[in-house]
Amino acid sequence: MTTKTSLQKTLGTWLTLGVTLLWLLGVIASGVIARHEMNEVFDSALEETAQRILPLAVTDILNRENETGNQRALALREHDEYLTYLVRDASGKLLLQSHDADPRIFGAKPQQGFSETSTHRIYGEGAISDTLYIEVAEPLAHRNEAILDTSLALLTPLILLIPISLIGVWWVIKRSLRQVVLLQQSIETRGGSDLSPVVVDRLPKEFEPTMVSVNRLLERLRRALEAERSFTANSAHELRTPLATALAKLQRLKTETRDAGVKARAGEIEQSLRTLSRLSEKLLELAKAEGGSALSEHYNDLVPILKIIASDYERNAPGRLRLNLPEDSVMSLLDPDAFAILLRNLIENALRHGAADKAVNISLTGEGTLRVANAGEVVPPEKLALLRNRFVRSDSKTLGSGIGLAIVDAIASGAGTVLTLRSPASGRSDGFEAEVNVVVVHTDV
Repeated sequence: MTTKTSLQKTLGTWLTLGVTLLWLLGVIASGVIARHEMNEVFDSALEETAQRILPLAVTDILNRENETGNQRALALREHDEYLTYLVRDASGKLLLQSHDADPRIFGAKPQQGFSETSTHRIYGEGAISDTLYIEVAEPLAHRNEAILDTSLALLTPLILLIPISLIGVWWVIKRSLRQVVLLQQSIETRGGSDLSPVVVDRLPKEFEPTMVSVNRLLERLRRALEAERSFTANSAHELRTPLATALAKLQRLKTETRDAGVKARAGEIEQSLRTLSRLSEKLLELAKAEGGSALSEHYNDLVPILKIIASDYERNAPGRLRLNLPEDSVMSLLDPDAFAILLRNLIENALRHGAADKAVNISLTGEGTLRVANAGEVVPPEKLALLRNRFVRSDSKTLGSGIGLAIVDAIASGAGTVLTLRSPASGRSDGFEAEVNVVVVHTDV
């Protein structure tokens, strides 16, 4: 099973993910660079602090007169001391320390240069021929906090920038593919009878060949349908003319001859010619129904067409038809000629195969449901399923071509609707009923 995907959705999703990932990678890279640069700055501050304090500490120690032990530097006021220091001699004896220094974080003996414990970064510097040393320590937590604050400062703008960039990506994609969407809608919403060229201005050049190919296909299809319709019309004319001529000559022969045997054989031939004439008309109707011309480009009211056709059959079968029509119009894209062929075949089928002493009910609802029902014997289910096939009749004793319902089914299929056959008819214990929805709209084709 394949899943259809939208080009606009696919581009939007992947570009959104790509932009978001690039922003995040940019922040991470910036954080790494900032961490490196800040560590260099902090190390430089440790070194600078040690070199600034060391001369002062040496002067203070050398100027002591009586007390030579450890002294703690006094703080002018309470404050957080991020940098602490110790001044010791080469043996590790503590001589001076900052007011908040913790000697436990330093090693047993002083060291020159940078060193690091699990909690602090330390820088040591020697003086007076390396007899005095100063060590300045900075908590690693302070560095990490500063780096974290810097990273958050870089990340905070993304809270606004990422949504704005995503909205921008979707807007650009939607705007860029707007003409493509118009092309899709132009093809998707047109009816099956609309074979006019698809025209979309400013279509991206990648989709231009698609529109050109679709228009070429529509043009070929239009020419094929026109050729088929022309062939059907010409064939109908060419077949009717020789058959009508043959019938006229045969009828003249019947009136001129006095031989009873010749008249009888002429009558049989006449009947065969009439059957051939009806069959040729049905075959042409079937060819037209299957030729894809079941839809019109404009809406048509089907009620007047039904009344006209019913009145034609009322002349030959007075009192046999019973109409039930809506008061309002029933508008449809169904081609008027196709609807007339469909209705004629349903009525002829009902009159020919229905009970001769019972009426044929023809109803059309405002929603477009056409029903033609007749009384008569119930058609077995196995035969009912085959009646849509060509040259199949429910009763072989009754005259008929056996393709009337096949024509109706072809027109219904070409219009995008369905022919439903029932036996017994709805609300009855016998009879036969054909139902088809003849209201065809743009969204259904």
